[in-house]
Amino acid sequence: MTAALQAALARWPGAQSYRPGDSAELNAEILALMRSGRKRASCEAWAVFDEGQEALPVVGCVDIVLDWGGAPALATRTLEVLRVPFAEMTKEMAAEQGEFTDLAHWRRGYEAYLTRSGRFAPDVAMMLERFEVVEDLAR
Repeated sequence: MTAALQAALARWPGAQSYRPGDSAELNAEILALMRSGRKRASCEAWAVFDEGQEALPVVGCVDIVLDWGGAPALATRTLEVLRVPFAEMTKEMAAEQGEFTDLAHWRRGYEAYLTRSGRFAPDVAMMLERFEVVEDLAR
């Protein structure tokens, strides 16, 4: 753990850290969207949390978002956590994620992502987290 991450975690006691995206390019795109305010929600397969690979976000808690190299980039506060079946994602929920032009684009993107991780099924449960950026740690 780097000194910068230790400092961020000390500033926000109880915070978890996570790195969004599954490539450096996607990670950079997601961080830019979060900084701009266009991205106010995030999704992941619920199984990731059931299997203990990541901690389920907790409403009211602040977490540290990492860049691809593991440096703290942002602190975000969780506003809401929903369990949503893949097929029941709405266009409004997809739009809050910032990366997608419409619901069909969201479905294609997440089907590809979930397929790469071996988790795709038409009825896969998704975790939708709504959040706000509370601090830009890279500035």
